[in-house]
Amino acid sequence: ARLWFHITHLLVDGGKMSKSLGNMYTLADLDKLGHRPSAVRYVLAGGYYRRPLNFTLSSLEDAKAALNRLSKFDMQLRNASGTDSVPSYEEFCAAFPKLGIFQPAWDSLNDDLNTPEALGHVFSAIKKADIPSLSPEEALRLRNAFHFILAAFGIILPEEEREEAPEKVRTLADQRWQAKQNRDWTEADRLRAEVAALGWVIKDRKDGYDLARK
Repeated sequence: ARLWFHITHLLVDGGKMSKSLGNMYTLADLDKLGHRPSAVRYVLAGGYYRRPLNFTLSSLEDAKAALNRLSKFDMQLRNASGTDSVPSYEEFCAAFPKLGIFQPAWDSLNDDLNTPEALGHVFSAIKKADIPSLSPEEALRLRNAFHFILAAFGIILPEEEREEAPEKVRTLADQRWQAKQNRDWTEADRLRAEVAALGWVIKDRKDGYDLARK
């Protein structure tokens, strides 16, 4: 994911590229706007390589929603299979060639790398998947097949994407946690808002907290 920040590339919102139109974005620009590497990767992966990519900022919001849907499906499979970790490369590759409901997506990828059609098949598959009826073993096999397809696209699910918070954010979050322990709710709320203004969210746990990008 960190490599994403170092790629020099232009994305154009709309058909015509012009500085005066303000529709040219570098990847650094998109980062400053708060868009995650996974969303940009998803937009790029969903374009067919034989046609120009019609990039728009709204497509990044659509990508975010799609990734959240994929992530929710993965969580359902994780709960049904009783596994907590992300499948390893060896585990999800062992699913091939028995991909089950994800076979049509794989077939489209093998048909001149038709990624838009393949993504359509992925969402059709997760829509018809009857997870409650699966045994833990069946859910595990389906999850491995699902991650095999995700890896073929290079898709990274939101919870897999890690970004370390800057030192300033971590310091404010630590101060906020201490204020909470001291029951200084006004100061805790002020520090939470300051962290949020820097683009981060504090997610409390019983024994601490996590930091995540907004």
